[in-house]
Amino acid sequence: MKKKGRPSKIRKVEKAPKIVQFSPRGKPGRPDEVQLKLDEFEALKLADLRGLNQKAAADSMSVSRATFGRILREARKKISDAIVNGKIIRIYGGSIEE
Repeated sequence: MKKKGRPSKIRKVEKAPKIVQFSPRGKPGRPDEVQLKLDEFEALKLADLRGLNQKAAADSMSVSRATFGRILREARKKISDAIVNGKIIRIYGGSIEE
């Protein structure tokens, strides 16, 4: 089935992360996974780690401020789900340019 709407715009990412998976300790068996796309990883890094405002971070990624806000909101939701529910966080994918 084809995805409707406009195709995703290429997002700029400074560099791909060296560590691409985080696993919870203390949870028996194989936990579920959450996929964090590279643009979502970059949005978290710019906004939460570097403390950039959304406009500056959006400019860095070559997207609109509104698009940056949506990317960041989705990334935070995925990270929260992984932490609260003990899921593996795997970082990969997305339409990016380094």
